[in-house]
Amino acid sequence: MDILPALPFIPILEIIGTFVFAISGTLTAADKKLDPFGAGVIAFVTALGGGTLRDLLLNLRPVWIQEEHLLITVLASVVVAVLFRRKIVKFRRTMFLFDTAGIALFTVLGMEKALRVGVSPLIALVMGVVTAVFGGVVRDILCNEIPLIFRKEIYATACLAGGGTYLLMRLAPVPAGIPMGVAILIIILVRLLAVKFKWSFPNLNP
Repeated sequence: MDILPALPFIPILEIIGTFVFAISGTLTAADKKLDPFGAGVIAFVTALGGGTLRDLLLNLRPVWIQEEHLLITVLASVVVAVLFRRKIVKFRRTMFLFDTAGIALFTVLGMEKALRVGVSPLIALVMGVVTAVFGGVVRDILCNEIPLIFRKEIYATACLAGGGTYLLMRLAPVPAGIPMGVAILIIILVRLLAVKFKWSFPNLNP
């Protein structure tokens, strides 16, 4: 089921997700008192790190090399975050919602790209999660933080739940676009409920 050509809004959503992730990275860099160059590096790896690793693992050219508008989006986000940092910080909750929508979208986009290359559904699921969360892992490591997915908080698990649903729905005779929409909603819902009700996994040293 080839769904992406039937969904012309996907490039726009990809730009929005990249923009929000890059701003998140820039704000993290600012909290760590990095200089503008350091902020740019953190913004880049946050927004494009996951997709870059996915493409390298799939033996493809990284997406930002093929589509330079994503790199331009990252640069623009750094400028916006630096100039309007104080105002953006006031909308942390809104940024969290966009970040949640971003991991949902990138999970499904990463899976679809992997499936088109011809990998198995299980590998495609892994590629989807890598696309969504690896940039945040690199960001946290560079900023001397324990990556979020290695802590108790439900994060990558939400991507796995939505991604698994997406794979199952692709097998069903449903209109193009519905599997993606349902999967995105599941990831967002699981993530929001996990934060609201403080769902978490027990750590290994309670």
